[in-house]
Amino acid sequence: MSKILIVDDEIQIRSLLARMLELEGYEVCQAGDCKAAVKQLEVQSPDVVLCDVFLPDGNGVDLVLNIKKQAPNVEVILLTAHGNIPDGVQAIKNGAFDYITKGDDNNKIIPLISRAAEKARMNVRLEKLEKKVGQMYSFDSILGESKVLKEAISLAQKVSVTDVPVLLTGETGTGKEVFAQAIHYNSKRSKQNFVAVNCSSFSKELLESEMFGHKAGSFTGALKDKKGLFEEAHNGTIFLDEIGEMAFELQAKLLRILETGEYIKIGDTKPTRVNVRIIAATNRNLQEEIKEGCFREDLFYRLSVFQVHLPALRERAGDISILAAAFAKSFSEKLSYSISEMTPAFLEALEKQSWKGNIRELRNVIERSLIVCEGGRLDICDLPLEIQNTHYECSDDSAEGFELAAMERRHIARVLEYTKGNKTETARLLKIGLTTLYRKIEEYKI
Repeated sequence: MSKILIVDDEIQIRSLLARMLELEGYEVCQAGDCKAAVKQLEVQSPDVVLCDVFLPDGNGVDLVLNIKKQAPNVEVILLTAHGNIPDGVQAIKNGAFDYITKGDDNNKIIPLISRAAEKARMNVRLEKLEKKVGQMYSFDSILGESKVLKEAISLAQKVSVTDVPVLLTGETGTGKEVFAQAIHYNSKRSKQNFVAVNCSSFSKELLESEMFGHKAGSFTGALKDKKGLFEEAHNGTIFLDEIGEMAFELQAKLLRILETGEYIKIGDTKPTRVNVRIIAATNRNLQEEIKEGCFREDLFYRLSVFQVHLPALRERAGDISILAAAFAKSFSEKLSYSISEMTPAFLEALEKQSWKGNIRELRNVIERSLIVCEGGRLDICDLPLEIQNTHYECSDDSAEGFELAAMERRHIARVLEYTKGNKTETARLLKIGLTTLYRKIEEYKI
């Protein structure tokens, strides 16, 4: 049950209110002046403060401001014997939950405290959620120890505290959206919306409607006004992924937003003003796109005020084991599996991959390996066949690579891959018995 702090210099009124609230199941603490109230606030951590306006050492209206600074989640209800409008207005401005008159509003106190207590609980839940989100999207959540990654993180941290547009470059799957979220949640806009849109996911007409909105009747099927994603991101951040895929005609509209902070919706005649920070990302070489006439040069220079290049996973091979361990832990919790270890052969095979799909591909491989593994131990036999084959091909220069058993293993694995795992067909092509094939699969841990 919620805890209520009653602040009043009249003992009889405090006692009456305390008795009334205790009968409702609330825990009650008391103070007779501002100084005692501040001390009780520290010691008792109440959810709601029920406070008189006129106190021996100060004014309750001013006390509201001090309480909200010290404990923002606490809700304050002011009581006064002689209510006046200016005090009420100032109390609400200072952060009071409500302002009521003694005597006339006695029957309102219990329902009012109930609502204030609920709001205080919601404040606490919201603070915990914001803290959790902040941790989830902090720069510390970006895993890796390689120098190239640390340099990218350092640049992103520096630009996050500013409000300039950012262009994130790098191959597909390198974590550009993760970086965009980290920049947003470490900026002064962190409490506002973060809106992400993939420019390659929509046709030109649909993307224009999604991004900028439209007026009712502006085209067939536009039955009502629609807010665009830029309006949804007002005062926050919009992340434009795959910006190189945006139609040339829409680029002019985006440029106008960057230059003037306004645009015109489809079917509208008046401009809409927005205050957004734009973070764009691309896996294309935009300067090459400019030469080919597919991307506006003026837009490129406005978007790329600050560029951060994200390294490919093959450029940070030392981070693969860190990422693999994190993905394995995450998926094992989700799938209720217990993973005790990843064998050296398993990690070595991962580190030898070129990872054209980067972190996204590694994540998918770990999830797949976790599903097929047995005994809580991730080994090379749990990896997809193409990764196993690559691993053994890369080992051909060693003495082990010339062993007959190693060559036989690779050959069986390739035929299994060719038959998509059909063991009967594999045995037929190898011209061996099915029992022999099963024995060799078990022996070689294919």
